[in-house]
Amino acid sequence: MDYQQVINNIYHEVKSLPVVGEVADYIPALANVDPDQFGIAIATIDGQTFGIGDYQCKFSIQSISKAFTLSMVIRHIGSQLWEYVGKEPSGTPFNSLVQLERENGIPRNPFINAGALVVTDKLMNLYTHPKEAILEFVREMAGTDDIYYDKTVAQSELKCANRNQALGYFMKSFNNIDNDVDALLDVYCHQCSISMTCEELAKSFLFLANHGINPHSQKEILSVSRSKRLNALMLTCGFYDESGEFAFRVGMPGKSGVGGGIIALIPGQLAIAVWSPRLNKYGNSYLGIETLERFTTDIGISIF
Repeated sequence: MDYQQVINNIYHEVKSLPVVGEVADYIPALANVDPDQFGIAIATIDGQTFGIGDYQCKFSIQSISKAFTLSMVIRHIGSQLWEYVGKEPSGTPFNSLVQLERENGIPRNPFINAGALVVTDKLMNLYTHPKEAILEFVREMAGTDDIYYDKTVAQSELKCANRNQALGYFMKSFNNIDNDVDALLDVYCHQCSISMTCEELAKSFLFLANHGINPHSQKEILSVSRSKRLNALMLTCGFYDESGEFAFRVGMPGKSGVGGGIIALIPGQLAIAVWSPRLNKYGNSYLGIETLERFTTDIGISIF
């Protein structure tokens, strides 16, 4: 398969589409991002990489980081996590408070904000220095030390974290948050501010395409069973209340972020990262979804 030619063709096709969507301007630091940047990168399990456009530009991965922290927690406490967070699609916006009250402070899944806060809370119980541990894990998965928090983005998110603060205190009232909420928000906003390129992002998710084994080091990160289940969660819940549409159109497990990034993978083969900051009404990259739909169509392969 000539992946470089495939993404070259898709890149030029998608670039010519009408301009649609806006950047995530509710986070001030993201409002200043050039909305017309666009990059695609593929990393394969056998060590090949392909890219086009702005695939070497750093951007804030935002909610894509939730897959990293979920992996870190699952590898230590396994199924115990599901006592505190569910495994079902939410059908509501990623920062919704509505379901929490009806469901006694148990978030519907680990990829909406409430669920991700619970996961990060558990991570804080596992690591004395959680921010350092998250960076170390992401660097190990990507095979590079050149990955950092974007302090400007982290501070910007902390200043407008009222909704996440409300989610945290509400869940704490149900005894589903252990740590101080402000300390939790500090870790959470930092994990969302991680800055990576498309190429680094694609490489960092290869362990989930490789049944839990990091192909850079051949180290087992997750068991085959846990890797399979995390991929299932990404397929059903990784795109907020557009997850069903993404599965229908694209047919790959994946995770999006409001920084405009999307990561998706084909188990046993590859991971593909796309970045375009213009978002649709669900908070997912408009060109990112267009790109990935064309990718699985053009190569004739998905998980189905």
